[in-house]
Amino acid sequence: MVTTFYPPYHFGGDALYVKSLSEALAELGHHVEVIHCEDAFNTVNHAKKTITSQVHNKVTVHRLKSRLGLLSAIFSQQAGKLGTKKKKIETILSQEFDVVHFHNISLVGGPEVLHYSKAPINLYTLHEHWLVCPTHILWKNNEYACDKPECFSCVLKSGIPPQLWRYTSLLQKALTNIDLFLSPSKFTAEQHKKLNIDDRIKILPLFSNLSPTSSRVSSISRPLFLFVGRVTKSKGIFPLLEIMSSRSDCDLFVVGEGDCLAELKVKFSSCTHISFLGHIEQKELIELYQNCTALILPSLAPETFGLTIVEAFSCGTPAIVKNAGGCSEIVKNSGAGFVYENNDELLIAIEQVINPKIREQLSIKARKTYEKEYTLASHLKNYLAIIEKIQQEKEVLK
Repeated sequence: MVTTFYPPYHFGGDALYVKSLSEALAELGHHVEVIHCEDAFNTVNHAKKTITSQVHNKVTVHRLKSRLGLLSAIFSQQAGKLGTKKKKIETILSQEFDVVHFHNISLVGGPEVLHYSKAPINLYTLHEHWLVCPTHILWKNNEYACDKPECFSCVLKSGIPPQLWRYTSLLQKALTNIDLFLSPSKFTAEQHKKLNIDDRIKILPLFSNLSPTSSRVSSISRPLFLFVGRVTKSKGIFPLLEIMSSRSDCDLFVVGEGDCLAELKVKFSSCTHISFLGHIEQKELIELYQNCTALILPSLAPETFGLTIVEAFSCGTPAIVKNAGGCSEIVKNSGAGFVYENNDELLIAIEQVINPKIREQLSIKARKTYEKEYTLASHLKNYLAIIEKIQQEKEVLK
């Protein structure tokens, strides 16, 4: 596994996915090694997140760190190349791996790192839109969802240094080393067709590794809604809080950290029905999912998937999501919630899910959908089948 972030040096769901998948494969008897960049984490760890060691005894983790520190990560971002990490990564990838699986590679080596795998099978999971978007999330000018590519001016307005390698052939050449791109949603696959790799894209949804003991812990005394994710502008947290500030008949718990958290705590300090919980551990998160009326995912930037929806479904909790990217596919296909386009539709969805009978019906659909499509067991089965198919196709071509 090659990725920029890996627990505990991480911020979001892509790193947790890599960790869960790596450990599950190791438990099945596979030899698994992970390469990630500690320098990259330290570069963007503005909140000075506390690090505690979490090492699985069956997974070998290579945490890259150089004397240049943040300059090492910045070089990969700017030049799209390995820089000081080259020798270490080259040594690790020179081993006889059967599969090398790339994830978020933006700061661990950029496109160049794709050339260094000598494995017969190479995979790439599209956790973000980084291959087609310098901001990673199709969020234009740090203001709104991208409507058309204007990348150079966008990164300047977003405070991101221009990535000049994007105007060369470096990326297209590097992508030729990938056998298959795994996309968590149809939407994300569609966004990457502009790279002319659509014949090498396979839809493989992510999974939830939460382990709820039951679908619900206790009855809800009053409506409780849950936001789980990065507390940033692109996640739609501002309009959600504006709406919920006037709904004193409902509680809203905001779970997560981000650059907008301090500002929002001050702005909505008088709203006693809104609570900011910051980061919480898995056990407490499960209890919140089980005891809330619904998850609300108000993201303005188009999501590649929507892992929190699947987490909620695992606990029998329906979801209300903004129609933005791949997250809406999960709700539309399952019928276990509501998809909204504007604030009026959000309020209507809230009124509907408050109804105990409707909520119970949605809860049953949520849990059934999770058990059918989003468990670790089903993901592993499909994942290994994909690898086996590639292997068989290559054998035929020999």
